[in-house]
Amino acid sequence: TDAEVNTRKKTFTEVQTERLEQAERTVLIKCPPKLNEKKLLQYLSSHGNIRSHFFFENRGIHALIEFSEKNSIASLQDAIGIPSPAEHHVVPFKSRLFTFTLKNPVSQAAEETPVHLSPQSHIPVKELIQKLSHADSISDQMYILLNEFQLTEENIKLRFLACSLVRDFARAYFPDSMVKPFGSSVNTFGKLGCDVDMFLDFHDVRKHATKMKKGPFEMEYQMKRLPSERLATQKILSVIGDCLDNFGPGCVSVQKILNARCPLVKFSHQPTGFQCDLSVSNSIAIKSSELLYIYGCLDPRVRALVFTVRCWARVHGLTNSVPGTWITNFSLTMMVMFFLQKRSPPIIPTLDQLKELADEKDKHVIGGYDCSFVSDLSKIKPTKNTETLDALLSEFFEYFGNFDFRKNSINLRKGKEVNKPESSPLYIWNPFEQDLNISKNVNQPQLEKFVAMARESAWILQKEEKTQRMINKEPWGLAALLIPFGKSNPSKMKHRMKGMGSETIRSLLDSLKLSNANSLQKVVGK
Repeated sequence: TDAEVNTRKKTFTEVQTERLEQAERTVLIKCPPKLNEKKLLQYLSSHGNIRSHFFFENRGIHALIEFSEKNSIASLQDAIGIPSPAEHHVVPFKSRLFTFTLKNPVSQAAEETPVHLSPQSHIPVKELIQKLSHADSISDQMYILLNEFQLTEENIKLRFLACSLVRDFARAYFPDSMVKPFGSSVNTFGKLGCDVDMFLDFHDVRKHATKMKKGPFEMEYQMKRLPSERLATQKILSVIGDCLDNFGPGCVSVQKILNARCPLVKFSHQPTGFQCDLSVSNSIAIKSSELLYIYGCLDPRVRALVFTVRCWARVHGLTNSVPGTWITNFSLTMMVMFFLQKRSPPIIPTLDQLKELADEKDKHVIGGYDCSFVSDLSKIKPTKNTETLDALLSEFFEYFGNFDFRKNSINLRKGKEVNKPESSPLYIWNPFEQDLNISKNVNQPQLEKFVAMARESAWILQKEEKTQRMINKEPWGLAALLIPFGKSNPSKMKHRMKGMGSETIRSLLDSLKLSNANSLQKVVGK
């Protein structure tokens, strides 16, 4: 669609700024069970023009209402009451979350109209496999998967609203702070249902730099001084975490994890249904989000391939929602990017090439690391590569099924395999913090399992007789890859396991018994 092309060409920062501003004009309403949509909108319009709205289901029907003007919210809030303290006493924090009930439900129930609900989660893989089996090509199958799993416009609005509601709390202490999403919510690779990573941002540095030059004095705020930035971060998050826990409507299961490498507060935001992670500004994480955003916008094949590979990895237990020795989605995404840089001609540019295109305003050095790359998408030449997704998927499995992981590492800055700087089984250079391996957590058995699955998948895609399978109404192409391999034909997997030591297979089985078994072993082993 035209609209999509237009949103696609904006810079990452423009899109963020626009969506954050949009979220500030937005409220969330828990609707009465017998709802007449027209009546609701008619009433709300008396407070100001409604720019957009949608309904979704989350323990009852909710409406997200975006007004054209921010002051419409104040007008609406003036009309809203505080719950009567019958059995509960309330914390009188006035947010932009409201509950509407009907004054005389009996007479109004008759006017109930069915509302269209926007889905906020993706279909189960079983249903997906059914859909894929009817498609005409693997390429079509991959686009169907992308369309089922990617974040919708509505879901993105809900994510930015969740950030905006947390920001209302942060502003009680830090009036000009912002809360911004990063990672999968904004990098174009998020799937429906993924967590919302958000960070607290205090500095709008550029705004001040120019004003500070004027006048005869060096002027600065008196502020509390602490021995380290880390300590400041921990104190701030601790207080805001308590604040959400004590006063935040719908914020439950608040956990403060302040001793992590990156201190954070985890909580569940019931009104939007999101699991949220709040940390303090992490400029490098934002840069990684922007880099992926750029790659995702350059060519539609990029996102289709990433979503497909990640779904495939999840089905086969190569990735896991609990942290451990598994490959992470971020590492997988970087492996796909690297593969696309290596095509001939390349489908996406290397990070060094994006850096060469950067102009003055794109120059960013963060903590001694050069994070500069071009932000304007129109400066990047479109690829001349015309390979189909069918070919790319098959080649991806082929490439990594035969990759020399013992010797080589994956470097997206240069877009080439370089000798491993140290002996981690899988070494993927952090694109910005050049001395870090983003896949340091992955152990040898997990890597070997990945290689075995990749080979098996390449083999299935080459061997397969599509017409025959379609006649037999069997899953074919991508659908065949999304069924755990042991299930359909156990004898098939045997020839792929050759050459894997019994040691590896044993530790593979161990690693499947998840982390509680692991921690038990550690205790016993001592």
